Amino acid sequence: MKEYSKEKTMQKPERKVQQLTLCGLFTALTAIGAFIQISIPVEPFPMHFTLQFFFSLLAGFVLGGRLGALSVGIYLLIGLCGVPVFASGGGPSYLLKPTFGFLLGFVFAAGVTGWLSEKFPPQKIWGYLFISTAGFAVMYLSGNLYFYFVSNYVIHVPVSWKLVLINCFFLTAAGDYLLCILASITARRLLILKKKILSN
Repeated sequence: MKEYSKEKTMQKPERKVQQLTLCGLFTALTAIGAFIQISIPVEPFPMHFTLQFFFSLLAGFVLGGRLGALSVGIYLLIGLCGVPVFASGGGPSYLLKPTFGFLLGFVFAAGVTGWLSEKFPPQKIWGYLFISTAGFAVMYLSGNLYFYFVSNYVIHVPVSWKLVLINCFFLTAAGDYLLCILASITARRLLILKKKILSN
């Protein structure tokens, strides 16, 4: 009994190290995802289609809600401190960019995806896709609301809800939903691999 409890105590620090390592890995992957981008030159602000959303979903699936959101949140803090890890640079002035709501949305997406996968562990691909869709919904809700309110009430560039929906949803939603499908397939395989590694 003593040997078992001692072994269990030794596993806890190892597990924390693994979690922190994965957290740092997904912070780095989200930053890398910003530079794999397609720019959409629309007015009044250009939009960027990147792989950040893909890695945010994976962070949620692999790390869970709390650590998934933390890993993406750390990425945001690094960018706001001035490190050019965002699609168009970095720095605190990014808070005034209407598109910053999508970056916040990545944190929410990771958190929601992780929380749902912990509460309702998916077994089949449709379960993963349902959870990814929830992450998709909160990311776009955050992005669209932030874009509208910052444009109209902070930097005073009038935009209508029609323009917001065209620029911030219809132009990029299909590509991002494809990322939901890819993230669901990838997460299912990664979690199977993770279980095998942890069981050894």
